[in-house]
Amino acid sequence: MTAVDQRFAVRVMVTDVWDQVYLAVEPTTTVAQLKSQALTQALKRTQVRPEDYVVKFRGAEVSDESTTLAALGAVANSAFIVLPARRQVVR
Repeated sequence: MTAVDQRFAVRVMVTDVWDQVYLAVEPTTTVAQLKSQALTQALKRTQVRPEDYVVKFRGAEVSDESTTLAALGAVANSAFIVLPARRQVVR
């Protein structure tokens, strides 16, 4: 098996823009790297503050973003959600 064979695609919903992006990741990719890539791709901006967002996987917030996707149990087509860390006011 080569390094290319270890890559797989995951889906990331970025709620700020209600857009779903597909990322090719490796099992060693950290949650922080996943979040950064998803925000950059979905928001189309390079200056995004990743600390203002949290990641959810299987309905729970991932508190340690240095965790790898393999340690979380993510597989091909796993779904993640990136949402603002603070609730937004709705009027």
